[in-house]
Amino acid sequence: MKKLSIISLGILACFQMANAQVISSKKWADIFSYNNVISMKEDNGKIIAAAENGLFYYTISTGEITKLSKANGLHEVGISAFDYNAQTKIGLIGYQNGSLDIVTPDGVTYVVDIPIATGYNGSKKINHISITGDKAVISVGYGVSIFDLRKKEFNDSAFFLAGGVYEASNEATIVDNKVYSVTNTGLKSHEMNTTFPVFSTWTTDVPGTFTQIDSDPVISFSSATTAYIFNNGVSTPLSQTFGKVQDIVVSSNGIIVTDQSRIYTFNTNGNYVGTASVGEECNTAIRTGSKIYGGTILSGIKDETNNAFKPDGPYFNYAYKLNLYGENRILVSTGGREARFNTPLINAKNPGFYYFNGMQWIYSSYFIGQTQSFNILDAVADPSNLDEVYFTNYVYGGQGIYKMKYNSTNKDFDFTKYYSLSPPNNFAYRPVGLTYDDQNNLFATVGFMDNGSMSVVPYDKTADNFIVKEIAGLSHGVQKALYYENLLWVPIPRTNNFLVYDYKKTPTNVSDDTAYILTQASGFPTNSGGTVSVAIDKAGDAWIGSDTGLRVLSNAVTAIKEPNPTVNPIIIEQNNLGEELFRDSQILQIEVDAGDYKWISVDGGGVYYLSSDGQRTIKHFTKENSPLPTNSITDIKVDRKTGKVYFASYNGIVTYQGDVADVTSGFGNVVVYPNPVVHSNFKGKVTIKGLAEKTNIRITDVAGNVIHSAVARGGYYEWDLNNQRGTRVASGIYFVLMTNEDGSDKATAKIAVVN
Repeated sequence: MKKLSIISLGILACFQMANAQVISSKKWADIFSYNNVISMKEDNGKIIAAAENGLFYYTISTGEITKLSKANGLHEVGISAFDYNAQTKIGLIGYQNGSLDIVTPDGVTYVVDIPIATGYNGSKKINHISITGDKAVISVGYGVSIFDLRKKEFNDSAFFLAGGVYEASNEATIVDNKVYSVTNTGLKSHEMNTTFPVFSTWTTDVPGTFTQIDSDPVISFSSATTAYIFNNGVSTPLSQTFGKVQDIVVSSNGIIVTDQSRIYTFNTNGNYVGTASVGEECNTAIRTGSKIYGGTILSGIKDETNNAFKPDGPYFNYAYKLNLYGENRILVSTGGREARFNTPLINAKNPGFYYFNGMQWIYSSYFIGQTQSFNILDAVADPSNLDEVYFTNYVYGGQGIYKMKYNSTNKDFDFTKYYSLSPPNNFAYRPVGLTYDDQNNLFATVGFMDNGSMSVVPYDKTADNFIVKEIAGLSHGVQKALYYENLLWVPIPRTNNFLVYDYKKTPTNVSDDTAYILTQASGFPTNSGGTVSVAIDKAGDAWIGSDTGLRVLSNAVTAIKEPNPTVNPIIIEQNNLGEELFRDSQILQIEVDAGDYKWISVDGGGVYYLSSDGQRTIKHFTKENSPLPTNSITDIKVDRKTGKVYFASYNGIVTYQGDVADVTSGFGNVVVYPNPVVHSNFKGKVTIKGLAEKTNIRITDVAGNVIHSAVARGGYYEWDLNNQRGTRVASGIYFVLMTNEDGSDKATAKIAVVN
């Protein structure tokens, strides 16, 4: 639970603070991009850099890099502002959604919301933060607020309201007891006194449109192309003009102006000293000792000798679908479609795909500076040669399938071939997903063909081309196919249908193929606009997610070939009444782990971890109670050997170390945690993992009395430390005696309980 306190601020709306709220654990890790550095501060030989989804710390002398994100302490993603006081060791992070994190040596405190003026409906994004001593001035869309870092509470706010229109503070700084703010109408200032909140009492020192400001020991501010020193009410332009000022940093070492292409240095009198470059565009720059470091958009921190320093990760945070391969390889696609229909989501960064080769993340130079637009909905590796990658491009005009080959020497991808599936000058025939069967035959699903049709398109290895055959009258839309038992299971997102495609084990002979169709008459929700996701569990049941609910086709391979197959909802009991599980919810993804438990992503609802039959919710992760970066997770993949779960989203990728890994009929490495169980430190259940697929469990005291027994399925069990009467056991040592289903394998463990 959040520990919240609500403080009234007169005409302001209230804000909420969660005191040291913890939503992360050692089970979570991020796979975020730290390339785009928006702010940097230096503290005793260590550079603290703020990227889009976290901070990272670079120790110059040792090269050590550590990171802090939502996976290990922060509470949000989407960082928009950051400042740090090296004397007090306090940092303040501002987010796109208007929340704040206060980072201190004692932990991280979450400020849920900024003060908001009555009637203000604009963006709550934190534009800029500047710390002076124990005070920080926070620039937002309505003006500025003063935050007391020692008390961790807001003081006065000034709403820049004139003529009924709010004016944003682009940036602000505190000098002595006075706040200076740059806006689109001028450099404005006011003493922090009783009239501070009254905008009509603020002074416009310099009229104009200004974007950047910093101070200590002097004040420097800028427009887009000119930087100034402000002294005793007089502004003096610096001697250089700029293409576009990205940032100004003032320190005792001088003034640093970061331009689009170069970094300019001046002394504190405003005299030009020189220029520096790190070889690419920067957001900001600082001087440490005699060296200039740039905070780049694409490469983390870089010095003047072109060395880059950052945590390893994908090129960008934006992710859509991912595929896992042996040897710890990962392929991430970055496309998307509006409402799962035909219109590709336009991404100005044109991201392509990301590749992890088992050691580091690789981004293909093919996508850098590429004029061809990409909307890559899927990227897969050939199982027989993981260095060969195929990806689908869904975007208008460049639609088709591309083949790339990984070059291990250059750690890059070489373009190999483009497969156009459409007739000349046709903007249709757009491929969505790619699927391999167990014989390494490749199939593509293709949407937006002719006359309301889609297609399952096999790859002809001999001809090195794809064979297009329309499945008419079903839907323009299509999802990626799932291969299971010589059949392709294909969600149809634009009509209330689901396709099962039998290619008769002859991929290139499309004349004998059979299409089985599930329709609304088969039992899909009557208000459904289409099916979105599918997974098949160990029992052979197909779990099908639609945009308005979940359905299960039992004994799917047999049932689909029978007349009038029927899908059914899962009914759970709530308050002695039957309720349909996930009724009216869009099921973005379904994944089955090694224990037959189900991971289900609900659009806007986070991720549910369910028992094998769906009757019990074991965990429910949301962005509010976990490191998930959003409540709409676009893909889930489970590494069944390790139990690690990957969650992809448009806001980045995170992982969770699950308890179920490589479950077989016998025991694996049985682990009990926490152990010992000290009640003052831990109030939850004890987890026993590494179990057999079905495990008979008896827990005894030291005298041999059975105090708890159970049957565990799926490779792990959680004990609530209660005996068979439902009361908590006494302090002591307890023995866990376990056998698998047929008694052929046994395991034991000890648990120490301290109440």
